[in-house]
Amino acid sequence: MLVAVLAGDGIGPEIMTQARRVLDALDLGLRYEEGLVGGAAYKAVGHPLPPETLDTAMRADAILFGAVGDFDCDHLERHLRPEQAILGLRKELTLFSNLRPAKVFPQLADASALKPEVASAIDLLIVRELNGDVYFGEKGMRKTADGLREGYDVMSYNEAEVRRIAHSAFKAAQVRRGKLCSVDKANVLETSQLWRDVVIEVSAEYPDVELSHMYVDNAAMQLVRNPGQFDVIVTGNLFGDILSDQASMCVGSIGMLASASLDANGKGLYEPIHGSAPDIAGQGKANPLATILSAAMMLRYSLGMPEAADRIEAAVAKALERGARSFDLGGSMTTEQMGDAVLAVL
Repeated sequence: MLVAVLAGDGIGPEIMTQARRVLDALDLGLRYEEGLVGGAAYKAVGHPLPPETLDTAMRADAILFGAVGDFDCDHLERHLRPEQAILGLRKELTLFSNLRPAKVFPQLADASALKPEVASAIDLLIVRELNGDVYFGEKGMRKTADGLREGYDVMSYNEAEVRRIAHSAFKAAQVRRGKLCSVDKANVLETSQLWRDVVIEVSAEYPDVELSHMYVDNAAMQLVRNPGQFDVIVTGNLFGDILSDQASMCVGSIGMLASASLDANGKGLYEPIHGSAPDIAGQGKANPLATILSAAMMLRYSLGMPEAADRIEAAVAKALERGARSFDLGGSMTTEQMGDAVLAVL
């Protein structure tokens, strides 16, 4: 099976190296093709998502992605900025369903910003829609009638987009604890009202799943107050982006959370939810565990290797149990040493 390896910018190459070491140690017969994305691609060929990279991603059975973002590119027109690489891949590959699990490793309960007894109850999955919302709506800058500068971004979803992600979320809830919370802002947004209406319609096909609804501001509060109440959360692109980052700090560190972005057939792009962290790039301070866990998700969801995925996840837990801690977890182990710790118990 072919895996497209897109390391990207900043700490991306460092954390990708450790994920590759873990995959190679399992001797799974995977083939790899590397490609440039993000700021590295722009500096090399003038575009954040070169045609060659997109072709590699299209041919691959799965994509393992590092991170994109480069301060040197902040002055560029928006369509040339590094972040357009990930948005372009999601759009071109129709990766509409983003799965972001958040679960506290018992060994890291004290690293959470929450009280240990609250944090230890976290075991949830955020299902985030990826192809709509303000990220892909019409946007621009204009002048008002009074001559003032005005920025605008259009938020929209059609019912087919909502129905598709709702099915994905209900199916995820069926194989977990059977509870789904749909998060929106239906009290003020027409987009959210449509979202809620369609999710309710789809719920009729899943009588075994308990559906609830929550406004996004309340959901943000409840993630801190009582995160254990959540099983699966389904929400739009913007709200999902924010809530998943919040959930990461409830867990203990953004360096611990993996994610999968899937198409309708199970092909996916797998990446840590953190960014490129250019401020620590090249210093050996990056936590590679989210990327390693993303590789495990890739084996489970796209490559049909759940036993290998279990081995990686168990090794990460064992390494933490033995005291492996990177800088973000309050320790002093380097990126490579964290990789070594996982390999030692794989």
